[in-house]
Amino acid sequence: MFGTHMAKKAGKSKRKERNSPSADKHVAEQMKDYENQPILPDLPKLLDKIKREMGESEDLTIRGLDLTDRLGNDENKDIAIVYIQGMTEQERMDEFILRSIQVDSELADRLRLLHAGVRPVESSSPEEPVMNRIKGHLISIGLITEVTTFKELFEKLFLGYALIFVDGCGVGIGCNVNGGPKRSVEEPKTEMMIRGPREGFTESLRVNTILLRRKIRSPKLWLEQKKAGEITQTPVAIMYIKGLADEDVLEDLRGRIDDIKIDGILESSYIEEMIGDQKWTPFPTIISHERPDVIASNLLEGRIAIIVDGTPFVLVVPSTLNMFFQAAEDYYQSYQMATFLRMLRFVSFIIALLMPSLYVAVIGYHQEMIPTQLLLKLAAQREGVPFPAYLEAFIMELVFEILREAVLRMPSTAGSALSIVGGLVIGQSVVEAGIVSSAVVIVVAFTAISSFVAPVYSLGIAPRLLRFLLLIAASTLGFYGIALVVLLILLHISNLRSFGIPYLKPFAPFYWKDFKDTLLRAPLWMMRERPQKLANQDQVREESAIEPRREPSQ
Repeated sequence: MFGTHMAKKAGKSKRKERNSPSADKHVAEQMKDYENQPILPDLPKLLDKIKREMGESEDLTIRGLDLTDRLGNDENKDIAIVYIQGMTEQERMDEFILRSIQVDSELADRLRLLHAGVRPVESSSPEEPVMNRIKGHLISIGLITEVTTFKELFEKLFLGYALIFVDGCGVGIGCNVNGGPKRSVEEPKTEMMIRGPREGFTESLRVNTILLRRKIRSPKLWLEQKKAGEITQTPVAIMYIKGLADEDVLEDLRGRIDDIKIDGILESSYIEEMIGDQKWTPFPTIISHERPDVIASNLLEGRIAIIVDGTPFVLVVPSTLNMFFQAAEDYYQSYQMATFLRMLRFVSFIIALLMPSLYVAVIGYHQEMIPTQLLLKLAAQREGVPFPAYLEAFIMELVFEILREAVLRMPSTAGSALSIVGGLVIGQSVVEAGIVSSAVVIVVAFTAISSFVAPVYSLGIAPRLLRFLLLIAASTLGFYGIALVVLLILLHISNLRSFGIPYLKPFAPFYWKDFKDTLLRAPLWMMRERPQKLANQDQVREESAIEPRREPSQ
């Protein structure tokens, strides 16, 4: 018993030691050192190590080639091609790699010299002619890179590269033959429009960068690529126009992305949450779009795009509140209609935020503000309702949020039916049962419709959360409570920054030149300058304004 107790105690102490921060740090340092180790020149040992690290995964494919004696011996191979099945394009690999290597007789002669240890006069190492022969004469792939460490080996392997290793060489060759299933370019589902381009971003980073380069065909469109996620190693691209983007903002963005230390980045929202200026706010400080034309227009204004592999949503920094009310279609139709729609969006945002609380305040505290006939009708509707007005509004708002979340999570066919049936049946049933008044149902329904007017989905999150806070304030202090909460909201958003840019710009601080593209959308020939504090060097976007031409006099 004593021995068993001591063994258990020793086991617990070992587990404690393994789970301690110092032990985790030691393991992380060992893994880092291992990643930087050079690849082994001994081909069998190298392949065994790759298999062990990947746990003998079934999708790991190793194609061995024996070129020196042409006997097809499975035990001794001269060349090995390593790739992950499904992440490479098999036809390109068969045509431009396998066939080229197998039919080349000069490569076999150089391999014999390498195995014999013969050093040619023109080279410094016996393996140099072999690798030069493969890279310069055999592989007809556009993108070829050298692989020297295990870190580079696994990075290229999981990017869809085919890796070529030669027995006796301490270096590998990575050939970009990535393929596999990819979603085609389609119209965005979250940013629908009547007039404008029909293409949207996909989950492929390279496809997204191509879509942007098709919009902006200029060498000034620069791209920087980083990796985020300690395990996932997700590629993250930063795109900007050199000379327009602020260098200070660029340097700040690079530092924020480099400081991200997390296991995985699965969507651009991870980056958005990690690099945001303000962590405790319901208002989004970084905007995301699914349309290449919108991102291109932001790049032309001096902003920076952040593209994350694996998601069609591209981030734009710095962002202001005004940008969340702008839609791409505003610039594809007349400026008069675009101005009307923008004002309608601002009004809808205010309605979605304040309408339920205003109803509660008027019914509960300020009945004298209601016309007499309307007051009598409301009193007749509320006769027999067991709950006060604030509890009615709170219940109906909560029911609508549950219904909206259920519709979003249901399949598309069932979701549309659920939204119609749920809205009609629940609304009519609660009124007929006398649980709530019909006026509350109208208020909640109109509030819900107003919340869907916002062109950017993330903007509608703030009113959904703040509505409940305003309901509590209206039920306790009436209009005074609403005014107090609205004042706190204004103070909060006036204090927000997005990479140093005020969130309420150009309203606060006020910039008259930038006001041409806020509540109203001025004609394009009037917007001659880029937004202030965004364009670093070139402030003018239109050299000579082309004003409307008049008919010549007769």
